[in-house]
Amino acid sequence: MAAGGIIEIDLHGLNKEEALSTIERALCGCGTSTYRVRLIHGYHGGISLRNMIYDEFSYGRNSKVKRIENGTNPGITELVLREY
Repeated sequence: MAAGGIIEIDLHGLNKEEALSTIERALCGCGTSTYRVRLIHGYHGGISLRNMIYDEFSYGRNSKVKRIENGTNPGITELVLREY
């Protein structure tokens, strides 16, 4: 779901491979108006997803992602594609 340049993706119930595929599809489909991808993975059961997100998208591993930020709670991670 896109809201003002932010795409939100709910990853609850997905395993690591499904979540990675979902995130990569969203990144490929991002237009120029999208500046963030908000990944909702949960906290208690979502730590493995959060770790996968950091492993796969930090340190310049994806050319579209400038950096990763923590969301408004521990169950959310945001991929910053460009500055707003």
